[in-house]
Amino acid sequence: MNDAHVGRVLVAALHQAITEELPTRIDFYEHWLLGERLRDGGVQLAPMSAVLGFLRAEGAPYHVVMRKAGALAADWTVGALPAMRRKTLGMLPAWWRARAVLKLAAKAVIDGYPQSRAVVKVRRGQARIEIHHSLFCRVREAQPAAQCDFHVAMISGMLAAFDLPAAGVIEGCAGSGGGACVVTVDLTAPALPVEVASS
Repeated sequence: MNDAHVGRVLVAALHQAITEELPTRIDFYEHWLLGERLRDGGVQLAPMSAVLGFLRAEGAPYHVVMRKAGALAADWTVGALPAMRRKTLGMLPAWWRARAVLKLAAKAVIDGYPQSRAVVKVRRGQARIEIHHSLFCRVREAQPAAQCDFHVAMISGMLAAFDLPAAGVIEGCAGSGGGACVVTVDLTAPALPVEVASS
């Protein structure tokens, strides 16, 4: 797999999120997101970097679009699993189910951008997912806010799909000066809206 390639699910989810959240801007973004690039299975890194750069320039809508795209990616990733695997996962005790779903989420991160590396640690009802070389943290200069909305929304959405509502928080972001994108999930708490930890 080409490391400079961005996966089809991520591209499609981002396209759909822009269509829903920024409908008057979709024509502008489709130049990079559609055509042969998508039919080949994704897009190259350069056009995707352009899309993310322009979205950041939109301001607050960047975060709305990214959260929507992450939620869509979660739905589609879970929906693409074989029915038997979904059933088997759903039958696991909650603790083991959470670990299995987080492992799937880590794989989805890498499928979206193969240069990423996701490390999952679970202890005492708390999950910590460190995402190194995140696609969304590729910035020329540190941003004022975390850029990892897609990841936290996708992880939380995948857990919720298996009856594991969880409160996800962005605790660190390489795009805003951290060493990596860090998402923490309280597996013992009721689901809450995605939050970004204050610095």
